[in-house]
Parts: sequence; structure tokens; C-alpha cells
Amino acid sequence: MPAHILQHPLAAHIITHLRDKTTKPATFRTLTYQISLLLAIEATRQLATDSKSIETPLEAVSGRVLARQPIVVVPILRAGLGMVQPFLDVFPDVSVGYIGLERDHETAVARSYYCKLPALAGRHVFLVDPMLATGGSAAQAIDVVKSAGGTEIALLSIVSSPEGVALVARQHPEVPVFTAALDRGLNTKKYIVPGLGDFGDRLYGT
Repeated sequence: MPAHILQHPLAAHIITHLRDKTTKPATFRTLTYQISLLLAIEATRQLATDSKSIETPLEAVSGRVLARQPIVVVPILRAGLGMVQPFLDVFPDVSVGYIGLERDHETAVARSYYCKLPALAGRHVFLVDPMLATGGSAAQAIDVVKSAGGTEIALLSIVSSPEGVALVARQHPEVPVFTAALDRGLNTKKYIVPGLGDFGDRLYGT
């Protein structure tokens, strides 16, 4: 399944400032919230709604409300934590799970060090990871979510590489990928270029 690339002038504005190496961590965190909110809205466009009759101050009217199918947001630690808050702020019924994957900078292979998930069956699961580079960590995390009972899964990233999108599409073709930027590719160290550097380091100033 091809990536859904966020097409919005505000998204382009935010991505430019996230890429800028002079952007300080406090501003970087605010920008991360903003772009994650846009991605969350885009990725939830197809959520089911139910009819609900209400009274306005003037008359009765039939409106739409979200159907009762709870949302689970699962950040890939640690950088994915920066994408969680918009889901908690906007949606009324959200649980949070955690998957800890640490990338080896020499091999680019991720090592699992933590996993805690709520019940996933029958829920929309949004897996969030700011950088979709090789795609290995994302595919591994999707495997974990599936093994825990998740079936309705979407992957949200801020910056993606074509290689990462292709790997997720090969291994999990039914999982849609929502991203704010699809970059040129990976360098010899498996970092996204032009990219924006190490997201976790820039997010937390480490």
C-alpha cells in the first residue's frame, strides 16, 4: 500500500523548521506536537460515526459522533512519545501502549527492550514513530501488535524513506502508512536524507 503523504501548507512549514539544525528542543517539541496532530487527523479520517439526536439552544438536530470503537496509540520508544499527546487531547477514548526498540547504529538492526500493550482486539491501533528509515523497526513493531491481537493498524511517521515505506508494504501490505514527508532515501549509515538528524536527540536535547 503506498504511503499517504500529508499535503498541507502548514505541514510543509512545520517540516522545514523541524529539519533546521538551529531549531531548539523546546521549539522542536512544539512543532512535533503540531505535525503529529495533523497526521492524527489525516489518519483517522475514516473512523466510523453514529447518528445522535441533540438539542441546540434553538431546536432539535441530528448530528454525528464517533462510534464506540476505542483507539490505541502505540509509540515506538523513545522518539515516538513525542507523537502521543495529540491523540490524548483530541480523541475521547484512547489507551496507550509502548514498544521499546533500540537501533544499533552499526548494524541498523533494532533490539527489543520493552513492551506493554492494552487489549488490542477490535480497536483501531495507531503505531507512531517519527522516522521511518529502513522500516525494520516499524515492521517488527507491527509484528508485535499483530501477535497481541491487533488487526486494524496504521503507521504514522513524520519523515519517511522510500526504502522504509517499501519494506513495510512488502511485509504488511494491509497497513497504511501516513507520513508528513517522503525523503530522497538512506545514506550509507541508514539515516534518512535530507532528514532532520536523530529525532529523539533533537526532541529531548540529548
